[in-house]
Amino acid sequence: MRSKAITRSDCAAWRIGASCRAGLIVAGLLLASAAPTAAQSRADAPSLEQTFASSLTTLPAEPLSTSGAVYVPAYSSVSIAQGKARADFSVTLSVHNASETKPLVIRRIAFFDGAGKMVQSYLKAPVALKPFATVEAFVPTLDTRAGTGANFVVDWAGSGEIAEPVVEALMLGTFANGHYAFISQGRPIRTTGKD
Repeated sequence: MRSKAITRSDCAAWRIGASCRAGLIVAGLLLASAAPTAAQSRADAPSLEQTFASSLTTLPAEPLSTSGAVYVPAYSSVSIAQGKARADFSVTLSVHNASETKPLVIRRIAFFDGAGKMVQSYLKAPVALKPFATVEAFVPTLDTRAGTGANFVVDWAGSGEIAEPVVEALMLGTFANGHYAFISQGRPIRTTGKD
């Protein structure tokens, strides 16, 4: 349902006077507090390190001789109706350590828009992921900052020979009375030092 803003001229037309002005103030306060902005939601959200503390371990003392990067398309917004409309989706990026025995160091999880500009970084410092553990980064449906060309880059490293991480994005949303979910798999864009 689309709401119509009440203006001062409406008050004059209705000849309600002071009570209408009070209604304007109350309506304004309700609208201002009704839904937090995407920026407020991000600021209030716990960090990845806090949320996935049980998946993390101490950084390895050994040199990190193997490293790489994974690129993941993330369709947080999709153009529809010959480009005249847009459907927005939530995105859950999952980073899985595919090694059974070694920790995987995640150096960066960065979210980019369609112009290649970084929109958000999900890590303040590198973290080590336990063997077979997973961490996730989440983009809510209302966060449309990255547009239709959104993508993630995950930089990782490990000591010696280690399995490359499995990185995927799950998009989930509702449009035109239908529910949609689809997965985008990461693609390695750089690997160095593999034995």
